[in-house]
Amino acid sequence: MRATPILILAAAFGLALSPATLRAQEAEAATSAAADPAEALPAITVAEVTARTLTDRVFASGLVAAVEEVQVAPLIEGQPLEALLADVGDMVTEGQVLAVLSSSTLDLQKSEALASLAAARAVIAQGEAQLVEAESSAAEAQRVADRTALLREQGSAPQAQADTANANAVAATARVSVARQSLESARAQLSLAEARLENVELQLSRTEVKAPVGGKVIARNAKLGAIATAAGLPMFVLIRDGALELRADVAESDLLRLAAGQSARLRAAGMDDALTGMVRLVEPTIDPVSRLGQARIEVSDPERLRSGMFVEAEIIVEDREGLAVPVTAVGSSGEGITVMRVRDGVVERVVVTTGIRDGGLIEVTDGLAEGDLVVAKAGAFVRDGDRINPVLATGNTN
Repeated sequence: MRATPILILAAAFGLALSPATLRAQEAEAATSAAADPAEALPAITVAEVTARTLTDRVFASGLVAAVEEVQVAPLIEGQPLEALLADVGDMVTEGQVLAVLSSSTLDLQKSEALASLAAARAVIAQGEAQLVEAESSAAEAQRVADRTALLREQGSAPQAQADTANANAVAATARVSVARQSLESARAQLSLAEARLENVELQLSRTEVKAPVGGKVIARNAKLGAIATAAGLPMFVLIRDGALELRADVAESDLLRLAAGQSARLRAAGMDDALTGMVRLVEPTIDPVSRLGQARIEVSDPERLRSGMFVEAEIIVEDREGLAVPVTAVGSSGEGITVMRVRDGVVERVVVTTGIRDGGLIEVTDGLAEGDLVVAKAGAFVRDGDRINPVLATGNTN
């Protein structure tokens, strides 16, 4: 019981008070004592369980690289390089000429092949004429042999004449066979000459080094006057269609949460706003030393990035509606994950199941209902069953 100011003054000046005055002062003190317990309860900040849209994120970083690099090498060797028609940074189309090799040696080979082709055709024409002549001679020899045989049967021709006629017919038939074989050989030579000509023409077409795919030139190792060779560095290196991707290193614990098709926001040094991307591939292996996996994120606007840049990524795993409380309201005990719920000014410990953590909020999937109040920050300083004076936190959104 607190002494009233009048009693204190009376005691200080040694004044005597009447019994009625004393009773009045005691009644006032009793009334004040009855009001004190409510004022003495500790004021504890509480937060309301509300439904919110929560986003599950994975943060990663890595280097930008080409989705697919294409190396361009000469298809023929030994020819000097006469012209370069593309440079680093150029966007080229499929089939576009990037460089031109000398064709002087191949032009001579083509002339030689054309001469061989003409000679083969002449030989064929000659062989066809010889075959016609041989077949005509063979037919005539066979008719003579047939007439002589008939005369021999009639006794009008000697046997020697019949034998000579038969021999001539056999020889003529053999000459027909030789003529046919010679003609086939000439035709084979013609096919060989045509193949040689096609080969030379193919090599001539390959003196123009063309882009196998459309894309951006990121390297040019070719030099004018150099002898073309497939050994060593490629003449050009292209990024197919100019497509870039972020090869992001992801923590082992987060890798299994990622999947192709998830969206991402990308940021690099010097960028005012974030780029959008999409997870193209999650590699199936983890580095045994660093314990990191890798996700490949395709960039929607590759013109704003360069191969080799360091980029940070925020991968959106999932968006969903759920009940949320501040992260500071969640604790742990031997029972599991708990919060301190407040009902009618009394604190009670509740075991909950949590889900997505989004900034300063965490999802509660089981154990609480929308509208419940939980101790926001001082959960460690209150006990189950304590009475408190709850003060609702303002703006507890994150």
